[in-house]
Amino acid sequence: MHDIITLPGLGGSGDTHWQTLWERTDARFTRFQPASWDQPDLDDWEQALERAVARCAKPPVLVAHSLACLLVAHWAARFPSAIAGAFLVALPDPDGGNFPAEAVAFKPVPDHPLRFPSLIVASTNDPYGALEVTRRRAQAWQSGLIVAGALGHINAASALGDWPQGRALLDAFRVGLSK
Repeated sequence: MHDIITLPGLGGSGDTHWQTLWERTDARFTRFQPASWDQPDLDDWEQALERAVARCAKPPVLVAHSLACLLVAHWAARFPSAIAGAFLVALPDPDGGNFPAEAVAFKPVPDHPLRFPSLIVASTNDPYGALEVTRRRAQAWQSGLIVAGALGHINAASALGDWPQGRALLDAFRVGLSK
């Protein structure tokens, strides 16, 4: 199976975030490391992702949350490195009222199809990304879309623990990549 690179969003994923919990229980998960989780620099985050991909023996699966979903689109437009696919959770709306000012460098977001399989997992009540905006982005990127219900921003504040529903979705996505 593929290596898996976790890509937390702004602030990183804390101890109770599902990404961190997945990393603790599966050695195939590694986290990319930008210079700062709190002051994201697009070029730095792209370079950090590129370094993480280069360390993998074969094309990895990216598991991105929030701002890192936008990172994946920017990185894909700039770097030709191969990945098996991208699992994108809680895609934020960079034009929405709650988009963080410190992430302004991630605007505008590339709107052309991603060059690898991708699946977006969305919530019906995400304060950072309206479902209709996520639907339009999924269509532009030619990504699959799963609406997982009212899960907020699908983060630690959502009290999902290790988010078994998300892990099942990731596992099914990864199986589909092997065919």
